[in-house]
Amino acid sequence: MNFLKKKIFNFLRSKRALKYFKLVFKTVGKLPKKKDLVVFESFHGKQYSDSPRAIYEYMREYNKEAILIWSVDRRSLKLFEELGLPHVRRFSIKWFLTMPRAKYWVNNVRLPNWLPKPNDTIYVQTWHGTPLKRLGIDIEEVHMPGTNTDKYKRNFTNESKNWNYLISPNRYSTEIFKRAFDYSGKVIESGYPRNDFLSNHTDQDIYEIKSNLGIFEDKKVILYAPTWRDDQFYSKGKYRFDIKLDLSLLQKELGNDYVVLLRMHYLIAENLDLADFEGFAFDVSKHLDIRELFVISDLLITDYSSVFFDFANLRRPILFYVYDLERYENTLRGFYFDFKNEAPGPLTMTTRETIDAIKGYEANGFELETHFEEFYKRFCYLEDGKATERVVQEFYQY
Repeated sequence: MNFLKKKIFNFLRSKRALKYFKLVFKTVGKLPKKKDLVVFESFHGKQYSDSPRAIYEYMREYNKEAILIWSVDRRSLKLFEELGLPHVRRFSIKWFLTMPRAKYWVNNVRLPNWLPKPNDTIYVQTWHGTPLKRLGIDIEEVHMPGTNTDKYKRNFTNESKNWNYLISPNRYSTEIFKRAFDYSGKVIESGYPRNDFLSNHTDQDIYEIKSNLGIFEDKKVILYAPTWRDDQFYSKGKYRFDIKLDLSLLQKELGNDYVVLLRMHYLIAENLDLADFEGFAFDVSKHLDIRELFVISDLLITDYSSVFFDFANLRRPILFYVYDLERYENTLRGFYFDFKNEAPGPLTMTTRETIDAIKGYEANGFELETHFEEFYKRFCYLEDGKATERVVQEFYQY
């Protein structure tokens, strides 16, 4: 039986199978569209999160006529079942009968290269961050597994040709997205729908999130949310990450007043062992949505992840733990602006420097840097809690 399962699994991943999948998808896609059907997907069907979640929740409340369905990876089916969300398993027979006939797709990452978008389907690409590190065809040399520089850029431009709308959080991002994605379609420069919650959350939301995580009310919260490294991986789509922060030292110096939440990027495959730091360090990598972690955090530690653009909406301190800055900037990705001088918070290279910076914030009442307001006005000016409404009104027609 295991042998048969393995044979079937290998076939489904073969080039021959992909040809059949493409043919079926293209054939079903020629049937009339269901004009009220919207299919959502977040991070390859693995999450109920990000801007697709915000758009789904808005439409569920205000567009009662719409049929809203999530495309879900098989490993995440239990989550969607527990949440009671309408869904279809990705690449199942039902999915092949649903996805091609939907009038609208709402997605935040690229779809599989083989998947042909029907001409009369409206594809809304929300993307998932304001760009600091270089994207798409702006990357000079690709170091990711399973691809090379030319193939990666070609796949990116082929994907962007399918987008009918691309959501942008600000003018800065719009200019980069158009070039990096080789995109000439409609841009909805609206702010990110996912950030509406940062403007609209309540004290009750904060209380409930902390309670569910087991965090005491008297503890300040530090969120550590690093990104992945292109050249550190186990296999395609599974990246390795070694935590350089010394949690023992953090606990020794800050444990009386703080807790630390560790949120790994969705591409990072590590399982964190925090048994020695019970009550101080929490692995929240699988928490439903990072926006909930933002609102309960007093301070963010990150590196080159775009999360700091979103967190800045809360006007709270941000530290950049960038022990590999020179390599990341000069070899792996490169940046779109002068990160060293324009980052909205101090850059640290060691755990000791990070602790000192946290204590420095604490000593001055968590007052932000003088140039933070300039950063906020450049990147956060559209985030007013109504981005989702603007997006839906732009793309959805019934």
